[in-house]
Amino acid sequence: MPTIHDVARKAGVASITVSRVINNSGYVSEKLRAKVNAVIDELGYVPNVLARSLKSKRTNTIALVFTDITNPFFNILARGVEDTAYQAGYHVIFCNTDETQDREDKYIEILLQKQVDGILLVPADINSKSIDIIHKQNTPVVVIDRYVSHEAVDIVRGDSEGGAYQLTKHLIDLGHKRISLISGREKVSTSVDRVKGYQQAMMDSGLASYIDYFYGQFSVQSGIDFTNQLFSGAEKPTAIIGGNNFVAVGALSALQDMNLQVPEDVAVVSFDEIPVNLIHNPFLTAIVQPPYEIGQKATQLLVSRIQDGEKSQTPYKDIVLPVKLIVRPSSGGKLEN
Repeated sequence: MPTIHDVARKAGVASITVSRVINNSGYVSEKLRAKVNAVIDELGYVPNVLARSLKSKRTNTIALVFTDITNPFFNILARGVEDTAYQAGYHVIFCNTDETQDREDKYIEILLQKQVDGILLVPADINSKSIDIIHKQNTPVVVIDRYVSHEAVDIVRGDSEGGAYQLTKHLIDLGHKRISLISGREKVSTSVDRVKGYQQAMMDSGLASYIDYFYGQFSVQSGIDFTNQLFSGAEKPTAIIGGNNFVAVGALSALQDMNLQVPEDVAVVSFDEIPVNLIHNPFLTAIVQPPYEIGQKATQLLVSRIQDGEKSQTPYKDIVLPVKLIVRPSSGGKLEN
């Protein structure tokens, strides 16, 4: 592999001149700059980023550690992160944990070894210990989409509790009483908040005795399994809330297998939706979060923390972005008494 000295020798200049061209620092005439760049291209020289980072103590990389790369919500969130990071001069490393703490722990260890400048973390567990580990290395971190029990950390997320309240209230206003919620894991803050919002709406409407929810997984299979369970009992729901888009899709699949029509036999609504560009005819009533803006704001906050350095006195922030209810055919019309 060619070195900076090989480039300098072939170009007939000093190594410091090559360094100035690479780093765009110091004066180098345009003619000489063109000559050095031509030799760099000819030899296929790649600057030693690690050596440069040891001097600057920066790698110009950040990491996004998230839980489900297959979920369209996180696809859009990741795009918000990448676009914002690129504009700020940073490259992004993506790590998918599959909602497991072990994989999260391993990725955090690797990323800290690689000396990334900052980490955006979608935690697999509300009691994640990753924050303490990252802080011990003096690496800035922003928790994204969810919150953790750790107080000393920045957070950017959507309003899960408020959104679940809106979804539930919409169904109640249509005349539903037997409304069941299938949420994600109990160790995940978004799962817990969506249950809280659902419970509050039911209690505010005098339907506390009808509260019926499950903690499962944010997955299609979880939606299938719990929907089958719901319809195996005597008292069947008239409406189902999917804790996320995958759960709702699973519920729809299970209902189809039972030859039950949506919304004629049972209404189905979802927290998060399948992006309209992926489906021809949007069907699910859903709470829509702003995943791109979540990624964007979290990255802006992380970059600010990186640039401020260890001496920053800015208080930690918990930024909760508003959500929007989009009503579509799956919730049906007002029930007849």
